[in-house]
Amino acid sequence: MDTSTSHTGTPAKRMPAKPRWLRRLTAGSAAVMVAAYGGLVMNTDHSALTALEGLFLYLVGFGAATIANSTGVGGGVVFLPAFEYLGAGGHIAIVAGQIVGMSFIIQSFGMSTGSLRWLHRIHDPRGTDTGVPPAVFLRMLGLVLACALPAMLITQSLHTSPPEAILWAFKTVSVALGLLVLITSWLGRGRLQNRSHPTRADYALLALLSVIGGIATAFFSVGVGELVALYLFTRNFPLITTAALAVIASAVSVLFGVWDHLLSGPQPWDILMYVIPGAITGGFIARPFAEMLGPVRLKVFAASWITLSSTYLLLIS
Repeated sequence: MDTSTSHTGTPAKRMPAKPRWLRRLTAGSAAVMVAAYGGLVMNTDHSALTALEGLFLYLVGFGAATIANSTGVGGGVVFLPAFEYLGAGGHIAIVAGQIVGMSFIIQSFGMSTGSLRWLHRIHDPRGTDTGVPPAVFLRMLGLVLACALPAMLITQSLHTSPPEAILWAFKTVSVALGLLVLITSWLGRGRLQNRSHPTRADYALLALLSVIGGIATAFFSVGVGELVALYLFTRNFPLITTAALAVIASAVSVLFGVWDHLLSGPQPWDILMYVIPGAITGGFIARPFAEMLGPVRLKVFAASWITLSSTYLLLIS
């Protein structure tokens, strides 16, 4: 029996513990990641890269995962252009066909870490704002995954490279949604209240965007989290709901999709050995970074990043 008392002399209330399943999930996930990374290190040539190159790759992983896990936008938005530049410039030996697979592998570590951090925030008994009700959150997450995962897995089984029309459409939708977030953030600043329950139209549009995002994720390792996050931002859902839903959806998607790349050919493990720790670190600090920015600045940050990067990719394609 807890006999502690408060400073007023009355019995202190015991703080409710986080769910047992969450503690077990965290411990199990940490054990799997440590074992997987340990196996990678023991079977990789440590002399393939210099210390300076390793530090640069760590920082790439760190920056990408921080952005990804604070906004819900997949880390591939950073990984793809960074690795493409490094490979094309001959700075590091990366084959173009490996870039998407590398992004899937890195996000399996980084987005998983970020997902656990957001889950702990949602179930933190000291938190005053945990987003939409848990049952609603699970319903939204279940819908997103039920639409995105089949679309991604079917696409992976049917195509080995993205049709140009798909690439153009994904970038265009990203730019349009990014601009919409910026406009609604500007027009509604200080006046809109957080939305606590989605409408039927929200569910319908989330389903549609999840299918598009699942297809895009198969090709680019990003898509579902990006589109879901942008849509929820435009609808003014709470920061915690938006970020957590997009991050968890991205994490589950890459964990299901990474096997297609692991089984299809060799990966540059000497490079991944340095990027993965950076991604884990970024995934860990991303949640407090997002909370520090706050809902409005995070919306503007995420929307600006997506709009500018997607516009750039449209211009060079």
